[in-house]
Amino acid sequence: MSNNNVEQYFLGIDGGGSKCKAVVVSQDNTVLGTGISGPGNPLHGYEQATNSITASALLALKDAGLEHLLLENIVAGVGLAGVNLPVLFGQMSAWQHPFKQMFLATDLLIACLGAHQGGDGAVMITGTGSCGFSYVEGHPFMIGAHGFPHGDKASGAWFGLQAAKLVLLSIDGLVAPSLMNDVLLKKLNCKDDTSLVEVIAGKPATYYAQLANLVFDAAEQGDAVAQSIVSEGAEYINNIAKTLWKKNPPRMSMIGGLTPRLKPWLSEETRSKLSEPLSPPEIGSVLFAREQLVLQ
Repeated sequence: MSNNNVEQYFLGIDGGGSKCKAVVVSQDNTVLGTGISGPGNPLHGYEQATNSITASALLALKDAGLEHLLLENIVAGVGLAGVNLPVLFGQMSAWQHPFKQMFLATDLLIACLGAHQGGDGAVMITGTGSCGFSYVEGHPFMIGAHGFPHGDKASGAWFGLQAAKLVLLSIDGLVAPSLMNDVLLKKLNCKDDTSLVEVIAGKPATYYAQLANLVFDAAEQGDAVAQSIVSEGAEYINNIAKTLWKKNPPRMSMIGGLTPRLKPWLSEETRSKLSEPLSPPEIGSVLFAREQLVLQ
């Protein structure tokens, strides 16, 4: 295959706190293969992030049956969580990456570009972390994205942490028992508050995020304690939506792994104004890379 043909392929990469996903696309943006590897947020480890990016890219090529292609011949758009922090953006920009060219962006920008097919818009992200972001007439605007545990309200990690806190309080007799108690203790193989604290102490966002669904399960069964957690998270997202609309985005989408569980709890006003995302974040990375190539 000639170099001209090789250059027609693009890699789009979305690196988050839980996983790194890559797609390889053709010149006409047809997805040919997908690869998923470990966490891609450099905030939780530079070496892990770079390894995950490379691994997901190679897996995508393998899935596409393009193992013969070298990464050094392919342009990559790379959107990462954490690089909204200048020090991490600088660190990742300095990486001696294996690609022909790498165009680095925040996970927020590529999610927004993907959701609106490269056009202006806004997104609310509820995955392992949470945030709001709009991109209108070339102006980015961000709400949240402060990280866990001091930020990321209404994220998977936040919901999991709230569950653990309230189960501990109920074991101490300070709040009413919840359906979450037995489920959480069983899931983490704990018998009491002491063993629970030993298990959860110092755990990262991805660990707490795995507990989020049990909060929604209990809330949907009418558990008042779980419903209070979900309602608090939903109101935070409602307020993010109100703030983003002030930037006059033509469209707004909600994305992230927790979206199907949280969206029904949002206000009717918020839900009625949301649009389905047109493409996933990894396609947004490809769109970003193509845009940057034109600007060179």
